[in-house]
Amino acid sequence: DEVGGAQRMAPFCVAMALFHDEIMQQEIRPLLAVDIIEQLHRQFALLSGGRGKDGAPIITFPEYSGFGDLVAEDFQNVVTYLTSIPSLDVASIGFVIIIDRRRDKWSSVKASLTRIAGAFPGNLQLVLVLRPSRFFQRAIADIGMKLHRDDFKMKVPIVMLNSLSDLYGYVDKGQLTCELGGNLDYCHSQWIHRRTAIENFAVTVKTTAQMLQKFGIDLAETELPNDVQCTKDLLTTHTEKHDKLKDELKLAMKQGITLLGCIKEQAAKSENHQLNPDEMENHITVERLLAQLDETENAFEQFWSKHHLKLEQCLQFRHFEHDFREVKVSLDSLMATLTALSDIGDCVTLVDMLLKDLKTLEEKAQESLEKAQLHALHGDQLIQSNHYSVDSIRPKCVELRRICDDFTNEAQKKYDVLSKSRQIHKGIDKVNQWCESGVYLLASQAVDKCQSQEGAEAALQDIEKFLETAKENQLSDLKNIHNQYELVLNIEVKANVQKALKRLDDVQEMFEKRQVSLKKLSAKQTRPVQPVAPRPESSPKRPAPHKTPKTTCAAPEAVDVLIMGFINLSALTNTTKGLLCNCCVLTDPVFFLPRHIMNELIETERLYVEELQSIMEGYAAELDNTELSPLIPAALENKKDVLFGNLPEIYEFHNRTFFKELENCMERPELVGTCFLKRKEELQIYEKYCQNKPRSEALWRQCGDSLFFQECQKKLDHKLSLDAYLLKPVQRITKYQLMVKASLSLRLIFHFSTIQSQVYCMCEGVGLMSPVCLSHPQGNLSELGKLLMQGSFNVWTDHKKGHSKVKDLARFKPMQRHLFLYNKMLLFCKKREETTDGHEKPSASYSFKHSLKVRLACGKFEVWYNGREEVYIIQVHVHKLSALKLKLNCFHLND
Repeated sequence: DEVGGAQRMAPFCVAMALFHDEIMQQEIRPLLAVDIIEQLHRQFALLSGGRGKDGAPIITFPEYSGFGDLVAEDFQNVVTYLTSIPSLDVASIGFVIIIDRRRDKWSSVKASLTRIAGAFPGNLQLVLVLRPSRFFQRAIADIGMKLHRDDFKMKVPIVMLNSLSDLYGYVDKGQLTCELGGNLDYCHSQWIHRRTAIENFAVTVKTTAQMLQKFGIDLAETELPNDVQCTKDLLTTHTEKHDKLKDELKLAMKQGITLLGCIKEQAAKSENHQLNPDEMENHITVERLLAQLDETENAFEQFWSKHHLKLEQCLQFRHFEHDFREVKVSLDSLMATLTALSDIGDCVTLVDMLLKDLKTLEEKAQESLEKAQLHALHGDQLIQSNHYSVDSIRPKCVELRRICDDFTNEAQKKYDVLSKSRQIHKGIDKVNQWCESGVYLLASQAVDKCQSQEGAEAALQDIEKFLETAKENQLSDLKNIHNQYELVLNIEVKANVQKALKRLDDVQEMFEKRQVSLKKLSAKQTRPVQPVAPRPESSPKRPAPHKTPKTTCAAPEAVDVLIMGFINLSALTNTTKGLLCNCCVLTDPVFFLPRHIMNELIETERLYVEELQSIMEGYAAELDNTELSPLIPAALENKKDVLFGNLPEIYEFHNRTFFKELENCMERPELVGTCFLKRKEELQIYEKYCQNKPRSEALWRQCGDSLFFQECQKKLDHKLSLDAYLLKPVQRITKYQLMVKASLSLRLIFHFSTIQSQVYCMCEGVGLMSPVCLSHPQGNLSELGKLLMQGSFNVWTDHKKGHSKVKDLARFKPMQRHLFLYNKMLLFCKKREETTDGHEKPSASYSFKHSLKVRLACGKFEVWYNGREEVYIIQVHVHKLSALKLKLNCFHLND
């Protein structure tokens, strides 16, 4: 910028240099007319404009009665000023002095010569003296001149003239004023006015030039601002200063033009009138000053145009930078959101949601992308206009286009991967649904009907028809799709694909074995088997009968025969196992759409939020009310967090987040599972609340009957006291568990999904809060691992080595025990309800009775039946243990 400023200043500085020479010539003049205006008006010395024969300027000292009384300084100033007016070339010739003393005395002549000799500052060429005209004074003058010539110390001739005719021999009459008998037009007052105007114009030009020069230097040294507003302010300031100087230039130009017009008007008085040499020199001086002023103005305007362009380009660049930063921040944020968007998904529904989110994000980003492209195009236009900051603009244009391309490419990549993932999940769902339907078909084939040839053939036809649907559903494509898209799939999806393919192979193997068995039955007549299995349900491919069939429940032995004889248990899902083991029949397809459960969930959620709000506003907030502070019991001081626990956190979560998300699932109940899983971590806040509940209840028993709580309950018009409302969160998490369980039981095979199973496990997990009031003599409960399941059971003990205690002999009735199943141990406790501190509601506690070490790393445990006559080894995944409930009338545990 400094180099550019110097380059822009170059033409302007040249014009200013020329101007400076003229100004310097004016600065060597010690005086101006305005400084000695009073002395000039006395007219004791005149520069009429006449010239000698060789062009020497003539200074006339006319008759002046008070010449001898003049102050030396006044005389010196006037003579110095007059000799400074002619140009240096003219003044170098030497001046001709005419002293008119025709009416005066010799003493005056002597005094004049003495003063001129002692104070004349310029070169003298000739001194002409018109001696006194009276005879006596003339004689004295002749004698005095002879006697005192050497006293005047003049190196030029002093000529004593007797008359004007003698004067004309030395100076032409045309160069003399009328007072000396000449015809030179001269007006002293007009001369003073003209000299004052010229000098004022010169001063104006000088001042204006200095202002221009200073402003030009300031502009050249100005540093460009780094933001939009400062650049705008600087541009406004510089423009205002330029306009002001422009006005000053116009005013000076107008002044010079007016002065030049006056000089020309003087020459145009008559046809024969000509300007004298001094007037001609004034005319040339004014024209030269005007020309230089015009040249300086043009140079300054050129410099200003470049500087103004630089400021405008700077403002354009600052706007460009500002818009660039805004667009880049927006694009970076969109890019971060896009990068964080999952590109796989866990199921078709979630993938559809991700695709919808991706489309929404692309629509949202469209405006920013278009803005970025337009901004980059604007940068190209600035570059093409020879902007001074091309090196800074071009990389930003490249960056904007790169970010736009990256976003577009990443979005397309996400879309491609999600589309492929959707194909994979859809294929997995097809395989799982086909396998579920296949297992259901095998389980629903009646054993008695299959014993006959006709029944076996009918069953074979059903199987063959069902196997044809495998081709129709293109189940084999899953493996091809998996192999094709393997590189874009994560480990979990790959595992699900392998699991689905393994299930497909297992079910197909089951069908093959069933076909072999049925073909044998159809080939020869076999002895019929008495059926004990329940009446089969309708096939998933066929509508259920309108009439509800009669259901029977087989004995456990018969159920085992049915399952082990026809179905590979490892290929069954938990839902199918539950269906077969419980021997229940689904008769009403309407239950497949649990909208009534959804309505109940949302409505109870609304009431739950309102109740929590009433607690926060009606009780918790009133603890800070100074008007009620006298009623607050001392036991409650600084224990607000103990009484309410993290209830504010629970209220904020449901009010701001969870309730709204549940409402959004109203039209699509299938998404409620995803809603629960999404907020799995947030729902853990209930664990903290349940852990604090015993402390809260103990505090309530101390101060629950205080006037403070009575007053708050009265204001809220609550029928129940605060402790009943503090139990709402515990009841709510249990309600979630029951609703999800009801949904699962209604949906059964046809609409059961992994998400619903996970939701159920999650709700179970949240509901399994480690009891605080549990006495455990063998160490810290946290060392036992995670609490997987709890519940009350009837328990018998059977010691093969005999009873070691007498009381065990009388144990004919089952013991009521509450069991806590941890990862490392099974605790047997007795539940006790005690009423303390006179409180009417009992509090539950658990006293430790017995424990058994367990190993649940692999998720195996045994169920014995009829004294180990039958032993079942059951294995489930650890994360599904909480979803497995063993509701047995009795079971035997052995040490």
